[in-house]
Amino acid sequence: MKVLFVHQNFPGQFRHLAPALAARGHKVFALTAESNSQTTPIRTYRYPMPDPAPDREHSRLGTTYTAMTDRAYRVARAAIQLRDRMGFTPDVIFGHSGWGETLFLREVWPEARLLVYAEFYYATRGLDVGFDPEFSRTDPATGFAVTARQAHLALAMVQADAALSPTEWQADTFPPCFRDKITITHDGVDTDRLVPDPAASFTLPDGRVLRAGDEVLTYVARNLEPYRGTHIFLRALPELLAARPEAQVLIIGGDGVSYGAAPPQGTWRAQFQRELGARLDPARVHFLGRLPYEDYCRVIRIGRAHAYLTIPFVLSWSMLEAMSMGACVIASRTGPVEEVIADGANGRLVDFFDTDAWSEALIAALADPQGHAAMRRAARASIVENYDLKRLCLPRLIRFVETRTAGNL
Repeated sequence: MKVLFVHQNFPGQFRHLAPALAARGHKVFALTAESNSQTTPIRTYRYPMPDPAPDREHSRLGTTYTAMTDRAYRVARAAIQLRDRMGFTPDVIFGHSGWGETLFLREVWPEARLLVYAEFYYATRGLDVGFDPEFSRTDPATGFAVTARQAHLALAMVQADAALSPTEWQADTFPPCFRDKITITHDGVDTDRLVPDPAASFTLPDGRVLRAGDEVLTYVARNLEPYRGTHIFLRALPELLAARPEAQVLIIGGDGVSYGAAPPQGTWRAQFQRELGARLDPARVHFLGRLPYEDYCRVIRIGRAHAYLTIPFVLSWSMLEAMSMGACVIASRTGPVEEVIADGANGRLVDFFDTDAWSEALIAALADPQGHAAMRRAARASIVENYDLKRLCLPRLIRFVETRTAGNL
C-alpha cells in the first residue's frame, strides 16, 4: 500500500509505526509543517505554515475553527500538488485530528481510506476545563468557547473511516456517536530499551554525581505548568525537604506552555518559585530544563521516587516510560492515571489537590526504598504486559492500518 501520514510535528505518535510499515514493504510518506525540525527516515513533504491566528475581535468563538481550517487548506493545497505534479495517490491516509490537517483531504483523494488519531475531545465539564479552580474561569463564555473548539474535532471524526486512541479514557472523551469508530491501542513503550539500571548515574550542572540508590526524587513534564500539576508538586517540596535533609529533587521540563493558558507574566515556573521563595533550596531542588532523551532516562533511573501529576487530560508518555524503568511512581488520582496505576500495587495514587498527602507519600517513598521495591517491580511488569511496543502495541498498530483498506473496514 501507499500510506501517507499527516502530522504537523511528524513523526509524533507515528514514530514507530511509520518505519515498521515501511519495513513491511509498504510505500510510506509523510506530510508535515514546514517549521517541523524533527528527523525521520520516512520520505517527507512539507506544507507552508498557516497565517497567525485570527483576531478574536473579528472571529470571536470561531477563532480555533478558523485557524484549523486555514491549516487544513494549506495541507490540502500541498496534497493537490503531490497528486497533480507527482501522480501521488495514497491508499491510506493517517492523520492527527487535533490540528485540522485531515479536514479537506477527502476532497483531494476521495478513494483513500482516511484514518485519524483521536487523542482528546474537549468538554465543558468533567475533563480539563474547570478542574483546577485556581486557574479556571467558570463563566458561561468559557463553555461557549469549549463547545466551539469541538467543531474541527467532530468534523474530523465524521469524515474518518476509522480512528485510533491510545487509552480507553481518552477514547471515552469522544461523544458516543463516534465511539464505535475508535480502536484503542497505545503508541507503545520500548520496554527492551527502557529498563531499570542499578548502575545509572547523572551529573548535575554543578558537577555533583548522583547514582541509583541515592535519595533522589524526580519529576518530568514537557513544560512546567498547571496542567501537569507543577504547582502542587512544588508546594509539596518544603515539607519534604525538611523531613528528608539528604534528598535531592531533579525536575525536567521547559518554561513554555504546552497546554492551557499562559501565565499573566513571565513563566509558570518563575511564578511558583516566587511564591515559595527560599523554601525551595536551590542546592537541593534542581531545575534541569529539557534534556536529551538519554539524560532524561538517566535521571529517571537514579530516582528513588518519581512524581507524576496531571489534570483529566492526555496521559504523558513519561509516566509509562518511568514505570518501564522501574520507577516508584507517586501519581495523581485522576482518570487517565487510574487506567494504568492501581493504588498500592504498581504505584501510589494521591488526590491531585492534597499537598499534605503529596508530601507524606513522597517522604514515605524516599524513606523506605525496600518497602517500595515490590511496587517498582510491579510497575515495570504492568507496562510489559499492557504497553510493550514490539510484542503488543506495534503489531496491533500495523494491523489497524493494514486492515483499513477498501472492503476491510
